[in-house]
Amino acid sequence: MSLNDTGRIWVRRLKNGLKRLSLKPVMLYGYRRHDGRYLPHTRISTSAHIGNRSRFFVEDHVYIGHFNVIDTHRPVRIGEGCQITNFVTILTHSSHVAIRLYGSAYAGEPEPAGYGEGEVHIGPYTFIGPFSVIMPGSRIGKGCIVSAHSYVDGEIPDFAVVRGAPAGIAGDTRDLDRPFLERYPELRDHYEKWR
Repeated sequence: MSLNDTGRIWVRRLKNGLKRLSLKPVMLYGYRRHDGRYLPHTRISTSAHIGNRSRFFVEDHVYIGHFNVIDTHRPVRIGEGCQITNFVTILTHSSHVAIRLYGSAYAGEPEPAGYGEGEVHIGPYTFIGPFSVIMPGSRIGKGCIVSAHSYVDGEIPDFAVVRGAPAGIAGDTRDLDRPFLERYPELRDHYEKWR
């Protein structure tokens, strides 16, 4: 076997090895918060970007899917049982207004006008659909549905179904749940515990 053949074999082996080690997203089960609390039923994708984890307050039974960005310039609080699907952006700061106002002078401004920031709260058992954006300071109640491609900026009451850009209330999740609870009355106790 020639040196060229040996080189080609090693290159092929290297390529095959790299394919096996590809950076495909994977769901990790179990999460240890910065305060040491272990959440055995929380699942977070390896492709989800979470900023400063000391400002990331998540509870158990949470699902955070693939390719999400969670900006933790300010705290983000995610209640028990939330599902944050894929390609969701949660922001706690935004400079887009300030940059337009200041132009190139923005970089040197210590406290720019138009700069927005605030904690984000997502209540228990809320569903955030794909490609949604949650803006700084937003508070989403418990048991909500944020439909795909929604832009949330502000307060969303408990059990609201919201959709659109900007997101508006389109329904109530209790209306969606009622037929299931009538059909499966044995679930009512579980439902009432968190509701």
